[in-house]
Amino acid sequence: MIINNYIFIGLLLLAAIAFALAPILVARLIAPRKRSRTKSEPYECGVLTLGETWVRFRIQYYIFALMFVVFDVETLFLFPWAAGYASLGLFALVEMVVFLGFLLLGLVYAWAKGVLRWV
Repeated sequence: MIINNYIFIGLLLLAAIAFALAPILVARLIAPRKRSRTKSEPYECGVLTLGETWVRFRIQYYIFALMFVVFDVETLFLFPWAAGYASLGLFALVEMVVFLGFLLLGLVYAWAKGVLRWV
């Protein structure tokens, strides 16, 4: 019985690999292969680049975006809790207060480290 499960998992793994490789192989077979100088140029909004193309961005932009994503995703956990609050009881309320406390602690830590300072 257990061997049948492993065979099924192996077949699913082979199917997943086939689904990943099939579009690559089909594109390789039917894609046009004409090379030209225009096709090999980097595309930047239809305008030729002038000067240095590698511009350094401050790390704060990325950290700020990451903080936004973290707190935005965490709010997704609040919606199912709010939708089912009536049937969850007092224990769920305590869990949510602890969860929001951790979020607040993370926000205070980020604020203290200066992550939320834009410039």
